[in-house]
Amino acid sequence: MVITDIKVRKLFHDDGPMKAVVSITLDNQIAVHDVKVIHARDHFFIVMPSRKNPDNTYRDIVHPINSEFRAALENAVIAAYDKALEEEAANGFSEEPEA
Repeated sequence: MVITDIKVRKLFHDDGPMKAVVSITLDNQIAVHDVKVIHARDHFFIVMPSRKNPDNTYRDIVHPINSEFRAALENAVIAAYDKALEEEAANGFSEEPEA
């Protein structure tokens, strides 16, 4: 399976652990939306889209089947997140509100 596109849909600049929401296209055939980039315990990782169960637990709607693809997916998503931050900085993003 080939990751054919990653779109960073939203960046978060607050102090919370969620840093971005992305959409991924696989094999130019299927899109996975609402993948979250999280920063916690001094590292980045991804959280796949999930739904809340009646017992208030969460279950992934879609997820990688093996650790090799999960690592490849996570690395690609985090690289896309880093690139989006660089592009935003190059375009003059400021966290300070304009006066």
